Amino acid sequence: MSKTIAIFGYGPGLGVGTARRFGREGFRVAVIGRKPDKARRHADDLVAEGIEAAAFPADVTDETQVHAAIERITATFGRIDVAMHGAAGDPVDRIPSTLAVDVPALSIPLALKLYSPILMTRALAPAMIERGEGTLLYSSGASDRLPMPFLSNFGVALAAQRGYLRQLAVELEGTGVYAGLLDIGALIGGSKAEQLVDEHPELFPADLEITRMGNDELGEHYWRMYTERDRVEVEVGFPEHG
Repeated sequence: MSKTIAIFGYGPGLGVGTARRFGREGFRVAVIGRKPDKARRHADDLVAEGIEAAAFPADVTDETQVHAAIERITATFGRIDVAMHGAAGDPVDRIPSTLAVDVPALSIPLALKLYSPILMTRALAPAMIERGEGTLLYSSGASDRLPMPFLSNFGVALAAQRGYLRQLAVELEGTGVYAGLLDIGALIGGSKAEQLVDEHPELFPADLEITRMGNDELGEHYWRMYTERDRVEVEVGFPEHG
């Protein structure tokens, strides 16, 4: 029987690459995005490529909507075998410097990169633990470990997410459930961030060196994490990785 991957915060970069990779292996894809029209278009694109997919619109930062989406997915596809949290912030929500970080500046980053992953985890992990198998995948960036003051509010949220997930992985040991975090130190091909950098370079430091990585390549990394299950964190696109 086919397995199901649910992608929370599906977008044109990471979401597309992951869906294609898992779809090629026979997975059904549940597209979870905040805007119904976009979610349906993404699902239709996958179907056109021969991948079984459907849209389940939901705001992944809203607990009620997350649970409702999971109920709809389960009714349509059956249980969720793999969940990937790919929701990312809009670059326009960044702030100019670390000194400018205040409590309001953290609201969106924390909602997207800490609270939302926790909602997904709490909604899916208990059933996965009960049946003794399941995979929970998450995404991170570079601003929690590299000096990037113009993204420091997101860096704070990513550091908190990383701390939560490392502890989660320890607690899941021996349960059959794998939790993995993909740390992405590159600009994702096809993403909203890439579009903004290309169209409005004036919004970013002039000396900023940007490594780019295709969404299909990132989907391949997630597939390896799912199949190998040997590391909690995988880093790609950082300077030491070329």
